[in-house]
Amino acid sequence: MSKRQELRDKHRRQQKQQRLIIIIMVIVGALLLTAALIYPSIKPVGDITPITTPREINAPVNMSTMGNPDAPVKVDVWEDFQCPACKQYSEQIEPQIIKNYVDTGKVFYTFHHYPFIDSQVTTKESNQAANASMCAGAQGRFWDYHDMLFSNWNGENQGSFSNKRLIAFADSLGLKMSEFNSCFSQNQFKAEIDKDFTDGKDQGVSGTPSVFVNGVHISPGYVPSYVDLSNAIDAALGGQ
Repeated sequence: MSKRQELRDKHRRQQKQQRLIIIIMVIVGALLLTAALIYPSIKPVGDITPITTPREINAPVNMSTMGNPDAPVKVDVWEDFQCPACKQYSEQIEPQIIKNYVDTGKVFYTFHHYPFIDSQVTTKESNQAANASMCAGAQGRFWDYHDMLFSNWNGENQGSFSNKRLIAFADSLGLKMSEFNSCFSQNQFKAEIDKDFTDGKDQGVSGTPSVFVNGVHISPGYVPSYVDLSNAIDAALGGQ
């Protein structure tokens, strides 16, 4: 073999090696980019924010309702557990309504499911969160699980409410896991959740939270303030 041929062969081998290195670098770069996009959106199962103390409710509780069913005022709220405005409402406004009106026997308060956020995606975190909350409710812990969900919300369809995490929330609350897992896997309360959604649409609900006082939608399209709700409840009470 001539010296010139040896140089040509060496040059070809170097070109192949360079192309191979470039291909490997592109593949590694793509994998790193994918990991960078996916990893921040996934909360590990073990990373759970506990509720510090169970909610204190000085009124009768039955699944997703609280208060005296014969109270003169009925407050109905439709929410999606993935909704950021619902988190704001549930953590900042709802506790005041419960303390001042539900615990005092003036209001019967009902939570209704309106899981619409995941309607266009294959992951059904809103529906599964609703399912899990009702299974907790079957053990008398709906409101604690409700608070656990909002405490661990991390964005819409970001893995906060994966099935593994929903089960971990139940375990952290000390629920009877065999009963919870059976209820959750069978989607035992699907009919009730679907009915809530249909009832909400019939009432004109198109977003969450939607709050009604004796059937009147308060601040439609906006998160009602405590003052908005308090004024509406006081008016419905008529000085009682």
